Amino acid sequence: MSETSPQTAARRECIVVTGASRGIGAAIALELAKQGKHVACLSRSGSLPASAEAPSADVAARWTGHKADVTDPQAVSAALKGLIDAGWSITGLVNNAGVHIDGASADVSLADWQQVMDTNATSVVTACQAAYPHLVAAGGGMVVNIGSFFDKLGVKRNLAYCASKAAVGAITRVLAVEWASKGIRVVDVAPGYIVTDLNADVMAEGSPLRAYLDKRIPGKEPGKAADVAAVVASLFTPAGHFLSGETIYVDGAQGINH
Repeated sequence: MSETSPQTAARRECIVVTGASRGIGAAIALELAKQGKHVACLSRSGSLPASAEAPSADVAARWTGHKADVTDPQAVSAALKGLIDAGWSITGLVNNAGVHIDGASADVSLADWQQVMDTNATSVVTACQAAYPHLVAAGGGMVVNIGSFFDKLGVKRNLAYCASKAAVGAITRVLAVEWASKGIRVVDVAPGYIVTDLNADVMAEGSPLRAYLDKRIPGKEPGKAADVAAVVASLFTPAGHFLSGETIYVDGAQGINH
């Protein structure tokens, strides 16, 4: 039987990653699959990850694509139920999907505010709620929420984004405490400036943003999606067994650089 056919499996374990079609989400899906994990890749398109690193056939066989908009709780719940119905056991969730809209704080529209909060924070709550009974049924598991080091900074024109990522840290702490008795660990991984296929142009050598980052990041270069993915994947190993409720900053020390 093909490894890509979960319908034939008897309760094999899988990890759900939202926003997995591109960028950091795709890198996380790749790293988890390289570790031998089976990854259910959720995105609005339902596409398999478009990874910067071409996966081997063995790694790609551990991906399944599923269509779900994280701002639609019913769609996420249906996607997770579909996995259970297909014979999977959900042992992990990575809430990676997000959006960034900037603008002057005095003029930010309620619609933009709600879009950012719904996508970056509310969806974390609803996805965690959808995954909760499945994680309990599996005997526990790990939830990784992707935040941002903007959660502790005052960044001009980023009122909604900073607020949404601060909320992710708070959600993480509450769930880590409340769900610990069920064997569920919850961690917030908060990247700094990370080069992905979505922002490569503005982060390129010689760009104004790159010149700024060369001054602000002690190591003088931004991170890569693979850097974040490696940290996330490590949490699904024994290294993450007693780690819960914390925010792990993956920002090259930029956030503490004075």
